[in-house]
Amino acid sequence: MYRLKDFDKSSKNMHIMLRAISIMIYIIIVPIIIFNITLVVKSCLNPNETPTFFGIKSFVIVSKSMEPTIMTGDAIFVKQISEENLKVDDIISFEDGDSVNTHRIVEIVENNGTKRYRTKGDNNKKADRDLVKYSQIEGKYEFRIKGFGKFIEILKNKITLVILLIILVLVSAMQVRLNKKKLERKEKRYKYNLEHRKKVL
Repeated sequence: MYRLKDFDKSSKNMHIMLRAISIMIYIIIVPIIIFNITLVVKSCLNPNETPTFFGIKSFVIVSKSMEPTIMTGDAIFVKQISEENLKVDDIISFEDGDSVNTHRIVEIVENNGTKRYRTKGDNNKKADRDLVKYSQIEGKYEFRIKGFGKFIEILKNKITLVILLIILVLVSAMQVRLNKKKLERKEKRYKYNLEHRKKVL
């Protein structure tokens, strides 16, 4: 009889290893591609707004103003928050000219029913010169990933999306090829067993 053990064991082990690698790549790359496509599409539709992913925005810290709470190179994630829920001691990311700052609210100034927010970096001696309007606020700080800033910047790059899609296509093609070879082996084994039975009979 034609049995599986007649196959080269090293070939079988290679097939299992490649299949495991393919599954790992799918688990890692597919979510990244979804994240990247979401940001790219939202950036194209609203070029003047920071794109969100399920209401979460990410920024890379490039200054030491919030150390040691938030370090340079950290990736931070902020969530949109209603004005009535903002309070002193909250850390917020807000538009400051052409850039986005992340500082702590140290005072809420209210004038004629309109609120403004005085902010200050934990590592700065003085509060920021200008008060922040609610319309400038990108979101309230939720959490950070230490030293993850460069990786986030890479993820947001359109070139990264193209590379990931190419990898996904190649992995899918490899998986199809492996499955085809596996099917061919099964057919070959079936034919061999069928012929063997005829000879015995």
